[in-house]
Amino acid sequence: MEHKEDISLWTKKGATLSDKTAQKEFDLTQEEIIKAIKAGKLHYRHNTLFGNPCLKLLRNEVEAFVNETYGDNHLKTQKIKNDLNKINTEIRSLKRKLSKLEKKKKALSEVLTDQ
Repeated sequence: MEHKEDISLWTKKGATLSDKTAQKEFDLTQEEIIKAIKAGKLHYRHNTLFGNPCLKLLRNEVEAFVNETYGDNHLKTQKIKNDLNKINTEIRSLKRKLSKLEKKKKALSEVLTDQ
C-alpha cells in the first residue's frame, strides 16, 4: 500500500521540484541538497528537463529540510520573496501588454479620424 502512495507523491502536480528550482526558491546550495540526500533527509529521482540532467525532489521534504535547517521564519521569508517576485513579473508583463494595446488603440483611432 505504501508503494502506491509513494508513487502518487512523485506524480502529483506541484508535489515535486527540480534541484535548481529548490536552490532558487528556498535559497539552498547544491552542496546542501547533496548532503541532505546522503543523510537521508531528501529523496530524489534522476530527471531530465529539455535534455539537461537534474534531480527531482519532493517539495514537502525540501520544505521540512529548510524548516529544520534554517527555521520556520526562513521558509516564510523565502515564500514571501518568491510571491513578490511572481507578482512583480506579472506586473511587468501586464505593463507590456497594456503598452501594446494602447499603441493599437491609438493606431485604430487615427484610422477612424482619417475617414
